[in-house]
Amino acid sequence: MKVHVLLAAGLLLAQAQQPPAPTPAQPQRPVIRSGINFVSVDAIVTDKKTGDVVLDMKPDEFEVREDKKPQKIDTFDVVKIDEITRDTPYAPKEILSESDMETEAKKPNVRLFILFLDDYHVKRGNDMAVRQPLIDFVQNQLAPQDMVAVMYPLTPASGLTFTRSKSSLVGAINHFEGRKFDYVPRNEFEERYANYPTQQVESIRNDITMGALRAAAYQLGAMREGRKSIIFVSEGFTANLPLQLSNPIASMPGIGNPAQPGQDVTDPRAQSQQFFNSTDVLSRLRDVYETCNRNNTSIYAVDPRGLAAFEYDINQGVSGQTDRTNLQATTDTLHVLADNSDGRAIVNRNDLAAGMKQIMRDASGYYLLGYTSTAAPTDGKFHTIDVRVKRPNVEVRFRKGYWAYTTEDVARASTEAKPDANPEVTAALNTLVEPAREHSARFWTGTDRGAADGQDRVTFVWEALPSKDGPANVAARVQLTATGADGRPVFRGRVPDPSAAAAGPPPNGAPAPPPASMSALPSASVSFPAPPGQLDIKIVVENERGQVIDSTVQSVTVPDYARTQVSFSTPRLYRARTAREALQIRNDVDAAPITSRDFSRGERLMIRIDAYAAAGARPEVTAKLLNRAGGAMSEVPVQAADGKPFLIDLPLAPLAAGEYVIQLNAKSASGAAQQMIAFHVGS
Repeated sequence: MKVHVLLAAGLLLAQAQQPPAPTPAQPQRPVIRSGINFVSVDAIVTDKKTGDVVLDMKPDEFEVREDKKPQKIDTFDVVKIDEITRDTPYAPKEILSESDMETEAKKPNVRLFILFLDDYHVKRGNDMAVRQPLIDFVQNQLAPQDMVAVMYPLTPASGLTFTRSKSSLVGAINHFEGRKFDYVPRNEFEERYANYPTQQVESIRNDITMGALRAAAYQLGAMREGRKSIIFVSEGFTANLPLQLSNPIASMPGIGNPAQPGQDVTDPRAQSQQFFNSTDVLSRLRDVYETCNRNNTSIYAVDPRGLAAFEYDINQGVSGQTDRTNLQATTDTLHVLADNSDGRAIVNRNDLAAGMKQIMRDASGYYLLGYTSTAAPTDGKFHTIDVRVKRPNVEVRFRKGYWAYTTEDVARASTEAKPDANPEVTAALNTLVEPAREHSARFWTGTDRGAADGQDRVTFVWEALPSKDGPANVAARVQLTATGADGRPVFRGRVPDPSAAAAGPPPNGAPAPPPASMSALPSASVSFPAPPGQLDIKIVVENERGQVIDSTVQSVTVPDYARTQVSFSTPRLYRARTAREALQIRNDVDAAPITSRDFSRGERLMIRIDAYAAAGARPEVTAKLLNRAGGAMSEVPVQAADGKPFLIDLPLAPLAAGEYVIQLNAKSASGAAQQMIAFHVGS
């Protein structure tokens, strides 16, 4: 089944913050963790009659060939995941923080899923048809230990929050709304291309969705080894629109479009362009499933159209021939993704429930075969794999091959990282990846322990970024809406709040703005109480005239600091260019942190963080400076004062340009915790 070259097992999550952009950022190169010639293949064996997974096979019953040449099986493992029931003596841990998410994801009995709701490629109405099968899957198929994250095309991978809360997942499914062929912009980013031709808008949407799929695969690959799954709810990718939908302005359907009902493309040049459009989509699909292969992630494509007979509505005037051709083309894209990532295409069926059950069976039992390639390819080409079994009446599914790395890839990976790169260090470095699209502001959200009323404190900071379109498009304020897992609002307001500014200085305990010398562009912050659990934050950026110039969403997990044995608050980073600025930051415990992680050697990096232990105790906190490969460089002094957070004051002048990580360790009688903070030093 799954081919997974261990050379790529530690792929850096270059798209960890996949933004809503037409051109996704290029991924970083892989980190070598094992010999470059070792290949791992997942194989699912099922009974031909019943479809049940067969898990009593022996190593000598398997044969593996690469490019038709027999390979010796070096490793053989049976992966079987049993559901944790109420009779199990221990219950799965509730996901209360990112640390919990990372720890739980690595456990062998945990299945990881990303539920990708492709609203760009699902028609309104079909979204409602698929809701119940998805809800049944969540309520009846998921085991208590399984972890699921919900993702949309515009969701950054860094904002994914994996949860075990079925009610939260059901709520997200019920809010799913398809937008296929609906080009009305819903945010500032979509407004940028709303006046493009519909064919170009479809191409942009394809790019966004495929980039998000790649980012999801990178995210899953960074979380752990072993099989992971993306449940891709989509009607497939549209390479060519019929003439009747090819409007000169996407947001104004029908206006300026001379096409007649039933009219088809007859122009040879237009037919040639359609051919190239289809070829381009297939090429980009290959990038997606290559990324999935390298991160041991399967795509299960779920087509909400069911047993579809038509792609377009009758009032759209599309000819029957074009309708059939385009319907088949979109369905084929789902098959391409699923078949080449060792998933399944759940298409052309009205009973989606049976297909959803097969997803769980595939993820619950399989064989992991490992061999050392006799050819040892480093040619960058595709090499076929064939897995056969000697037992009759069974069917085996496996990856059909893998893409070898080039000698340049191997040399680069060998020099950039150690074979046993620390995954926590890698995850920290992934947070430094900048969004590919141009935002109007940079955001930071952090949490720490609140008052003794069962609620914690959430702090939100934004900093305006320069605009190429002039001062008129510089961020001036942010409309912030935070809702809890139950859908109830936790906070709603503008940041900064004009009424609060008119009333005078902020009350004691409210974060103060950073010193004026630190930034010539607007910035502001706000803090508000929130209960532990998932928090969805909608951010709408306005310019000085009150016009919306940007928008995005974040998903934050507010930890339950009162229940964790040992934990950290979210680290707050500060930049000090002078001794006066450093003194201001040191004396102001509630100073608003910066959002950037880029520093120069002439600056000081200051970090403020709290640590909590059971029964109100305060753990001991130590820190180390690590290089980007995870090697320890030096101890970092941590200053502690009664009743105040811990403080780190690190001069950057001795450091060369590059990426670094500060490793924080907290210890107490109740346990230990670790936190990684990555930052970049320029010249």
